Amino acid sequence: MKIIFGTDGWRGLLGKEINEETVALAAQAFADYNLQKFSQPSIAVGFDGRCSSEKFAKIFAETLSGNNIEVFLSDRIIPTPVLSFFVKHNKLNSGVMITASHNPSEYNGVKFKADYGGPFLTEETLKVEQLISKSAIRKKNDKIEKTNFLLAYTELVEKLIDFDLIRRSRLNILIDSMGGAGSDYLERILLAHGIPAKTIFSPPDENFYGRLAEPIEKNLSPLKKELQENDYSLGLATDGDADRCGVMLNTGEWLSVQETILLLTDFIVNTKKLKGHIVKTASVTDKLKAQFETKQRKIFDVQVGFKYITEVMINKKIAFGCEESGGFGYGIHIPERDGILSSLFIIEMLAHSGFNKLSDYVNLKRNELGNIYYDRIDLKYEKPGRNELLPNLYKKYIDDIKGFRVIHVKAFYSSRNIINGLKFFMEGNNRWLLMRSSETEPIVRIYAEGQSEEEVKQFLDFGKNTLNK
Repeated sequence: MKIIFGTDGWRGLLGKEINEETVALAAQAFADYNLQKFSQPSIAVGFDGRCSSEKFAKIFAETLSGNNIEVFLSDRIIPTPVLSFFVKHNKLNSGVMITASHNPSEYNGVKFKADYGGPFLTEETLKVEQLISKSAIRKKNDKIEKTNFLLAYTELVEKLIDFDLIRRSRLNILIDSMGGAGSDYLERILLAHGIPAKTIFSPPDENFYGRLAEPIEKNLSPLKKELQENDYSLGLATDGDADRCGVMLNTGEWLSVQETILLLTDFIVNTKKLKGHIVKTASVTDKLKAQFETKQRKIFDVQVGFKYITEVMINKKIAFGCEESGGFGYGIHIPERDGILSSLFIIEMLAHSGFNKLSDYVNLKRNELGNIYYDRIDLKYEKPGRNELLPNLYKKYIDDIKGFRVIHVKAFYSSRNIINGLKFFMEGNNRWLLMRSSETEPIVRIYAEGQSEEEVKQFLDFGKNTLNK
């Protein structure tokens, strides 16, 4: 079977694509890559709570050890950002996380982490892929050290969060771990400081208790119900490997990721006063540019995918990196999504506000920062030539979208140097249309932001009609 790595590692169906044999093949290729690059590599291996994750982590560790590589193997289920931080904190060469993130339970996968504590960049992942089946698999276990990765991570959190302020604010926190790797870690961190917190679905579950472990509104009915029936300050949810988070108001109302990003940016810039630029994916609200860009602080717009945020974070001084799917990273931490730390920042943000309920704070901020008008559609496109759609569209001169003059078009390129994203910026603030073609699925995603719901609908319709011509 040919193993092909995507934008964030390798994911596939359990048994059919990801099994003991293919994991060993990937592990041997990863060992060969590290031995080519480093004289005496040291690597950390972590795993989530999916079916076979611990077994696959053991196979990965044994294969690395069989190649005379020093291996630190997690002694328990952990979130992905815990693995990433362990790599950076201990100055290791690489890391491996066995997880399929928020994918359905019948999937598993492998994420590679670099020495800076963030995802491998495209060119490095390609080097690993090219080494698959190039050498015989070697296994031993004499170089494996089982380790608790959580200790160093918890020490870091203690330095970054003002727990005294949160405790004095008398907040009551509800958390939904969705049966993922977040487990009850957030709750335990908070309870250790005398802060009331409760987690639902905290024990990791192979099937995520029958839900998709993606913290978006349609998957969070249990969190909504619990919030509406009891007295909490806010609700937080983390995904399958706890590198992303979602937010609900105390009323059970979903706080959109776009609005969460706006509030977090405001908190980081104006309350925490963290120095550095902001980097966002192209699908994130341009209100960030209107509200927070200054001569000293730039807002960088990058291709969709957190690894593109990582590229900027490791090359420039960045305060905050954010993507539309709920992944947030911080320059004072690691160039990586972290759902645990992000949840704690959101709690601290509410504590700083002086309000006890997130709904009160959000209402205040909506008056101050205005509403966000944004939407997205996933357009099924099963006709041939999907990957030529956007390169051909780029050659055309589109100077007007629904009566608004197009002032700039930005093209985004795939790892194969083909245009797979086009963003049209229109006159006036916060007016844009983004189209992205998936390289792996028969889907074209269309995103839009405008100054009213009607504008957004018009822009999305324009995108849909243009692609269907």
